[in-house]
Formats: sequence, C-alpha cells, structure tokens
Amino acid sequence: MSEPKRPILYSHPFSSYCQKALIALYENGTEFDIRMLGPDDPDAYADLVARWPVKRFPMLMDGGHAVHEASIIIEYLQVHYPGPVRLIPGDTDAALEVRMLDRFFDNYISTPQQKLVFDALRPQDRRDPYGVEEARTMLDAAYGWLDARMVGREWAAGDSFTLADCAAAPFLFYADWSHPLGERFPQVTAYRSRLLARPSFARAVDEARPYRKYFPLGAPDQD
Repeated sequence: MSEPKRPILYSHPFSSYCQKALIALYENGTEFDIRMLGPDDPDAYADLVARWPVKRFPMLMDGGHAVHEASIIIEYLQVHYPGPVRLIPGDTDAALEVRMLDRFFDNYISTPQQKLVFDALRPQDRRDPYGVEEARTMLDAAYGWLDARMVGREWAAGDSFTLADCAAAPFLFYADWSHPLGERFPQVTAYRSRLLARPSFARAVDEARPYRKYFPLGAPDQD
C-alpha cells in the first residue's frame, strides 16, 4: 500500500509570507514537502507561474488543488490537516478578531515595510522618496496602535497563539530591520522578542539565515 501524498509548499525561506505559512506548518508538526523557489530547482518557479500567473508565493499544492495566499493556506491547513494548535478560534467573534489582526499585520506592517525594500532595489533615478516617507509614517502609526493594544497581552489576540501571530512574526521581524522600533514602542519590542523565541518561528528564522546578505537595506547583527 503506497503512502499518502503530502502537501507541497512552493516557498523560499527568506520570504516573510512563506515564513508565515511555515510557522503554521511547524506549529502543528504537519508533514509536507517543499519546492524551493530558487536556482536549485528551476522548474519550481515555472510550475508556480503556470498555476498562478500573478507570480506570488507561497503556494500550497494538495493533490491537484492549488491554494494561494499565506492566510488562506493556514485556513486550509486547519480544515484539512488539523493539529493540536488551533490557529483560527472556533468562536465566531474571536475568529473575526484574529482575522482582523491578520489583515492589520499584512496591510499596515508588511505592505509599508516592503515598500521600503522595493524602493531600495530600484535604480537611484526611479526611487520614490514621497512613497517611502508615507510608508514610514504608516509604520509609526501601526507600531503605536499595536503598542497600546499589547499592554497585558502575550499574543496578538490574547493568551493563545493564532493566525495573527503567524503574520506578526515575520512582518515585525523585517519591519524592525527596515524601520527600527528603537525604544519608542516597548510593548511591540517585547512582543517581537516573544515571537522570536517561539520554536516555530525560530526555526523559520534559522532556515533563512544564509540569505541575509541579500537584504537590500542591510541585515542588522541582532536576531
């Protein structure tokens, strides 16, 4: 009798959105295979683009079914590969809060952070100083809101580690590299440290270490 096929994650370890999905997989010890999006497996990217012309990753393949977007991958895993850590609460109102926070980290931490990175990758004469200033302003506003929210909380939605924390971990990790928290937001800094100590995210961070030299703003020595 042949062994059941495992889901396949098309991923790169240095990608924040891939790390988001990997955290969920590691939290529950889900068995999966990986297609590394890089020169060691040139066909992997071609396969991804053939199924997803917008060329974004991660992508999860489960049998012949493609699942796109890290948040949806995590929801899919909870439905089809449930484990001991429930990342989206069963309670409807609690689940709504978790999903709202997931969108917060995607839209108001990751998006402006990536604006800073993408701008640094542009030729000097094609850069967007106004857009960069807007991105930094957004990050400061998001840091401030989160700092007030995290008073008395261990995780973003309370006492339990959830989808929201899967998003927060890589996005705050790179955001602090791009627009440092400094000493202005002590609650966010402490929360970021707790995320880094979480074994699932610590594993993702370690797997990405060989690629730090490619960070265009310069990877700091901490973390």
